[in-house]
Amino acid sequence: MKITIESVSRFEQRVVEAPASVTIITSDDIKIYGYRNLADILKSVRGLYVGDDRNYSYLGMRGFSRPGDYNTRFLLLVDGHRMNDNVYDYAAVGNDFILDVDLIDRVEIIRGPTSSVYGTNAFLGTINIRTKTGKDFESLELSGDGGRFSTYKGRLTYGNKFENGLDVLVSASRYGSHGDSRLFYKEFNSPTTNFGVAEDADGEKFGSFFGLLSYRGFTLEGGYNGREKQIPTAAFGTIFNTEDTTTIDKRGFFDLKYERQFSDQLGFKGRIFYDYYYYRGDYVYDYADPGDPPFIVTNKDFTRTDSLGTDLQLTKTLFQKHKFILGAQYEHVFRQNQRNADIEVYLDDKRRSYSWGIYLQDEFEVLKNLRLSLGIRYDRFSLSGGTVNPRAALVYLPFEKTVLKFLLGQAFRAPNVYELFYSTPASSKAAGNLDPETIRTVEFVAQQYLGYNLWGSANLYYQRIADLITLHLDPSDGLLVYRNAGSVEQKGVEFELEGRWENGVRGRVSYALQNTKDTDTGKTLTNSPAYLVKLNGVIPILRDYLFLGLEEHYTSHRKTLAGNHVGGYWITNITLLNEKLVKGLVVSASIYNLLGKKYSDPGSAEHVQDAIQQDGRSFRFKLTYRF
Repeated sequence: MKITIESVSRFEQRVVEAPASVTIITSDDIKIYGYRNLADILKSVRGLYVGDDRNYSYLGMRGFSRPGDYNTRFLLLVDGHRMNDNVYDYAAVGNDFILDVDLIDRVEIIRGPTSSVYGTNAFLGTINIRTKTGKDFESLELSGDGGRFSTYKGRLTYGNKFENGLDVLVSASRYGSHGDSRLFYKEFNSPTTNFGVAEDADGEKFGSFFGLLSYRGFTLEGGYNGREKQIPTAAFGTIFNTEDTTTIDKRGFFDLKYERQFSDQLGFKGRIFYDYYYYRGDYVYDYADPGDPPFIVTNKDFTRTDSLGTDLQLTKTLFQKHKFILGAQYEHVFRQNQRNADIEVYLDDKRRSYSWGIYLQDEFEVLKNLRLSLGIRYDRFSLSGGTVNPRAALVYLPFEKTVLKFLLGQAFRAPNVYELFYSTPASSKAAGNLDPETIRTVEFVAQQYLGYNLWGSANLYYQRIADLITLHLDPSDGLLVYRNAGSVEQKGVEFELEGRWENGVRGRVSYALQNTKDTDTGKTLTNSPAYLVKLNGVIPILRDYLFLGLEEHYTSHRKTLAGNHVGGYWITNITLLNEKLVKGLVVSASIYNLLGKKYSDPGSAEHVQDAIQQDGRSFRFKLTYRF
């Protein structure tokens, strides 16, 4: 009841009073369950699911995840700093996420629209990553792990908080994996394509850096991640069974923030920031005519974007019962370049753009146990115009351990530069003009303490998406183009029960029943499971010495783009953790997909495969030593 959160309303408040349905995953959860990246963390959360096409990870919520949509309908934040890039709006949650998970203090998952305070992409949900600080380490820490597929990762971190108040954290990580050395795809099962076996074409590597400096209200932080991934699926019609088709993603940011609370209940927050993103895809094709000798060409796809921006916010309590927030944001994207070329240049698009937004919010304490939250924001984009998005919430605590929330909200996603202007003569053309997508949500949340150890919650929601930006085939010329031509209806219910006991046992079980349909056809969307079941538990095997972390996830069957279905599946993960064998040493061993379940995720339009098979059983051993 006393846990606080800032990311919902952009000021610190108790989670039970925040106008949203929120889940928090802590650093202890990350350690005991052996989570390897942000995607692993999100898979454990009620109502969320993650797919993978062996290149990128794709997040779904409440039955909505368009194959290959680059997570554009989720806003991803690191300490409140926006991490979606400025060309694709991609929210990276796999190994291309900018942080090592060992640097995460907690992950805050906010369900539903929050465009009233954050603007674009805060559509289906918002994910805020709060990082650790130097105070959390106060020493040098070395970590290393290894596992199946010749996978390794190493991390070196130094953190400290000095007597004068200066807090310092610096960390660097390196990762490499050979990947699955033999992947079979029946769609390529012929003598000319190695009988459908892609050999040594699934490798991945990345390096990352993060630094934080905090002193007397000022905080400077920055991060970088550079990742390269081989693509074994022959996506986009490339040659099958080659090591040379790869993608490279690099992203970085700097953020300088100042925060001060004045004596007259006036608060100020301000930040200036810089963001960078670079992408290169090397796609290997055979341009030879049938019967001619091979004519191998590497098509290169480039993206580069840089931006500067500022975010200012004033908080003031008036009449003792109203907490007002007035904020403004501005971002100038001074580079939004897209290029595609091989033996000739097909696209060389260079642009600049800007956006700004202003928002107002009032948190009104109607009664001691009743709060009304009202917010509204106006955003203006140089490429797509303006939009207004409101939010209203009523939070009622009728009894000491009972919480009821009634939530109304609207959010938007502005069309991105890729959707507006990307084109190649043989396959796609620029849309040129698109309207923002919109979503309207009605949600009821009930939370209740059930005795001393148990906490239960239930969510009932209805959501409607309009002007959905969808890729269409233009019959007039046979080219693909993005259009505002879809609407979706989402409705469902979610239940969760969490318990903690003094002997160290704790657990969480959830069930999500969801119905997500295209309102024009009445049909269930692709990649939309009807229900999800999650079970997480911690059992002390030797009290305070050895702990077992157990996860069970069930995802029901999903429809593919071809109208077929991938079957439902259970996944079991276990982790053994010891922190007291040697002082300062943490040892863990994890097995993922313990029962070796064979399962697949729906493929995207760029795949010949209707479904992409996922990894079977794998393992990891990890050692962390703090000096």
